[in-house]
Amino acid sequence: MSIDVYLTRTASFLPLEPVGNDEMESVLGMVGGKPSKARRLVLRNNGIQHRYYALDRVTGKAVMSNAQMAAAAVKGLGEVGKVDSLAAATSRPDQLMPGHGVMVHGELGWPRMEVVSLSGICVAGAAAFKHAWLAVKSGDAQRAVAVASELASLGLHARNFDAEAEHKVKELEERPEIAFEKDFLRWMLSDGAGAVLLENQPRGPQSLKVLWVELSSAAHELPACMYSGAEKNTDGSLTGWQEFTTQEWATRSVFTVKQDVKLLNDQVIRATLTEPLRELVKKHGLDKQRIDWFLPHYSSKYFAALVAAGVVEAGLDIPQEKWFTNLVEKGNTGSASPYIMLDELFKSGRIQKGQRLLMYIPESGRFSSGFIYMEAV
Repeated sequence: MSIDVYLTRTASFLPLEPVGNDEMESVLGMVGGKPSKARRLVLRNNGIQHRYYALDRVTGKAVMSNAQMAAAAVKGLGEVGKVDSLAAATSRPDQLMPGHGVMVHGELGWPRMEVVSLSGICVAGAAAFKHAWLAVKSGDAQRAVAVASELASLGLHARNFDAEAEHKVKELEERPEIAFEKDFLRWMLSDGAGAVLLENQPRGPQSLKVLWVELSSAAHELPACMYSGAEKNTDGSLTGWQEFTTQEWATRSVFTVKQDVKLLNDQVIRATLTEPLRELVKKHGLDKQRIDWFLPHYSSKYFAALVAAGVVEAGLDIPQEKWFTNLVEKGNTGSASPYIMLDELFKSGRIQKGQRLLMYIPESGRFSSGFIYMEAV
């Protein structure tokens, strides 16, 4: 027998004070000791005004770990009772081993329980949500927590980057999407964590009944687009970090986050939005009249118009007044962004009983996406 699942609480954690656009470089440092010529151009295109970094403003060292940020978000859920399952997601854990999930569990100090670690990029957070949802839906758990967190700033600090190439600034002016190449991702990504509690009964004045969660991958037809700990070859394959020398790790910036911008621009909307959403419209009988809130995760306002066009092409024309995003003030926190966005809306008092929410979570790692559909009860 299938069990109904309810999202009953949300929480988010953003470290230290918000960092404005003019403060970013003082926190992340100047590459080669020189101010970035690209920063203002990137920020003009991505539209972000404030973001958060878990870095000491003087030393540039992390003030807390990724696992500690995740635990802080989970603790923000309050007293929730016995939790049977914890699903934790991140793009860049504090270590290669052990798994991120058990490190979060250790920070929480909760009793023995099921713990899973979800890896990937942004969709890792949606996968954690789905695991928690299925754990409750199957009857295996009465309560499950999903959490996603990112400590991107450590990898964005100037000490990790070679001097920026002069020619890229000119390219940036001509093609805004060039902002996603590795040198420019410094001005795109930031830190944060978010968590949700899923239960088999509604709780409090408002809960969200989780109607379905769908994940989709286009890796069978497309190569990797966004990657770290690897180098991309001319045939589109990746050579992983273990095949390079320790010296090459630094000289080739193997561990910095990189992106194939042309591939991104050509494929991201079709592969992560239009095609999978069109199938979901058919499968679930989605109707734009039954979508009261649309929560799209995108990394830059540059993509907002493209997402809007993609939604229409998929068969749903969701008006802008139904969209909700907090990218401008909370920044792009990768897998944590959808949780942080949902937390703000859930606590705003704007969701009315009977309204339905559609969340869209894409990633360009190898082009995958997640969709979550819920109803306020």
